[in-house]
Amino acid sequence: MPKIAPLNTVDSLETQLVARLCNTLASYLDEEHVAQCVRAYEFGAAAHTGQFRKSGEPYICHPIAVAISLAEMRMDADGITAAILHDVIEDTGVSKQELATQFNKEVAELVDGVTKLSKIDNKSHAEAQGENVRKMFLAMAKDLRVIIVKLADRLHNMETLGVMLPPKKRRIARETLDIYAPIANRLGMNTMRHKLEGLSFEAMYPFRYAVLSSNIKKARGNRSKMIDTIENTIRARLQEAPFPCDVAGREKNIYSIYKKMVKKKIPLADVFDVYAFRIYCDDVDACYRVLGMMHNLYKPIPGRFKDYIALPKENGYQSLHSVLIGPYGVPIEVQIRTHEMHRMSESGIAAHWLYKADADKTRNFQALANEWLKDLLEIQKSAGDSLEFIDNLKVDLFPQEVFVFTPNGSIIKLPRGSTIVDFAYAVHTDLGNACVSARIDKQLIPLQTQLESGVTVEIITAEHARPNPLWLNYVITARARSAIRNRLKHIEGEEALGLGRRLLENELAAMNIQLTQIGEEKIASLLKIMGIKTFNRLLEDIGLGNKMPFLVAKQLTQDDVHTHVKLDDGAKSQNRPLMIKGTEGMVVTMAKCCRPIPGDTIIGFFNPGKGIVVHQHDCHNHALIKKKQNNWLDVEWEQDAKGDFATEIRIEILNQRGSLATIASTISALDSNIENVTVVDQDARVSVDSIILTARNRVHLAQIIRRLKELSIVLKITRVKG
Repeated sequence: MPKIAPLNTVDSLETQLVARLCNTLASYLDEEHVAQCVRAYEFGAAAHTGQFRKSGEPYICHPIAVAISLAEMRMDADGITAAILHDVIEDTGVSKQELATQFNKEVAELVDGVTKLSKIDNKSHAEAQGENVRKMFLAMAKDLRVIIVKLADRLHNMETLGVMLPPKKRRIARETLDIYAPIANRLGMNTMRHKLEGLSFEAMYPFRYAVLSSNIKKARGNRSKMIDTIENTIRARLQEAPFPCDVAGREKNIYSIYKKMVKKKIPLADVFDVYAFRIYCDDVDACYRVLGMMHNLYKPIPGRFKDYIALPKENGYQSLHSVLIGPYGVPIEVQIRTHEMHRMSESGIAAHWLYKADADKTRNFQALANEWLKDLLEIQKSAGDSLEFIDNLKVDLFPQEVFVFTPNGSIIKLPRGSTIVDFAYAVHTDLGNACVSARIDKQLIPLQTQLESGVTVEIITAEHARPNPLWLNYVITARARSAIRNRLKHIEGEEALGLGRRLLENELAAMNIQLTQIGEEKIASLLKIMGIKTFNRLLEDIGLGNKMPFLVAKQLTQDDVHTHVKLDDGAKSQNRPLMIKGTEGMVVTMAKCCRPIPGDTIIGFFNPGKGIVVHQHDCHNHALIKKKQNNWLDVEWEQDAKGDFATEIRIEILNQRGSLATIASTISALDSNIENVTVVDQDARVSVDSIILTARNRVHLAQIIRRLKELSIVLKITRVKG
């Protein structure tokens, strides 16, 4: 909230800002639209009466400054109006409906999109910020001007951070670097990004900024002669071209310099050892011809050429980049682009308003931004909470692309480090959910393989395949991560529902009652008491171990469901044991302490939120389980229990070359997979290894152990049961 300032505040700054805004607006808007913006100023000034910023200036000066930034981008009248009014909903008594009445619905929606969420109870700052950003992206999907206004708002806040306390300065600066500067970059607004980064760097590290800024100025003076020499040489060569083009030295952004120093652990002198120039041409053909001239003038460094004209960046940025060896062996970085590409690279999505005469050329930026927002909307729908959404967003905001091909020749852009699974989800969510393997250039490769530019990827799918939770350990794109989590939640819900129904039916059967015999009124009454919306939700809770099936069955069969059954009354199910099939999925898991397999005597333990964990009856945790009478149940294997179950053996073998390979091939020959091998102890003669392998049942495991005992290198073998 703005703070109340002293009464002697002078409004000269406000007057100057309003005059500057009106002059800028008059240069491109008609009188009617300028009048609308002036009316918005009068309305906003009245609403913010008595409110002052911490610097002491009238609060209305802030929205006017934001509006000036947008006016310089040639924003339309509704966008300027929204900028002037962007804080009235949050900081005054004005409602969204009142704005719609006073101006129009479009302005009201824009202001609401920029407004922070209010009254976020019991949430940390990080969660509140996550909710705000989430809401902002939803508004962006309706109107891209929301983010333009928000970026201009953040820029002015960063420019006026001086009066803030250092901890708050650093927090706002970190937030700007993490979210807003990358968004500006993602939308191609490089000028805005550089300003936000520089101001954030200065606020976070004022001493580093001052020292670096001072040294850059000194270095620039020392380098001026070399820069002039190289620029004159390049200019002289370009004059030989039969088409017009120009060259200019490129200023390095101070935050970019700092990042490079930190990342590469090099001093400023080494960063400034590279001389950077931009060459501007009239058309694309001239860009490639100039590239040839530069490579003929100075030798290019192999592997340092990038063609962002043929393959633009995700944000639409286009240019040719090449690093050359200049005079005295100094590196020269050259960027070659058309004048149009340069304007677009500086303004990005804002070029839609800034260069309306070239609307056709800005359409590509609009399409790219809308495509990105569409992906973000898909991500936010399946994100569990605002913090998960922010994590996904940050992943998506820092891309370094690789380009790979589908079998039909389509190009897919992915962040560097993306895997096969990321590629599958980038093509289509259903393809990612069903993928089991892949081929790169016709060679089978693991799903965790990281992709390189230029390869052709073919995804192999299976009808009943499902995402593996382990994929979350190596996927890097927000889209893949969000889709995997969403699908796993869905699968877990389905499996919990099925298990919960089986558990409840089991308990009711012991009471000689069928679930279908329970009246809907009794079920509805129980759901109301428990505060659960649907019967399926109750079944899911039972399957996940959040509700005990015996107690639910008791309440459903009582004449009065309002009679409370205590969880600690020592009551326990007396029904037949639950039969374990081995195909229940994520809601029935095998305990890693004893690794039971079909044929073992087992016991089930309810782990709230995760379902049933199955232990061997003689597991060392059994005593602990038994103490929690209401959390365990009798379970047995079904006769035809299916699956490959992990179990552990400890084996002592002669420590000689090829021993482990012999063990592995023997296990593989018996249709078993090794999941992990750990060397427990070893000396010159004997190696004691722990092997986790898969077995269908006790009979299968006995076959494996018997075959291993026949090997001359095996001294002893036992099964580990905890």
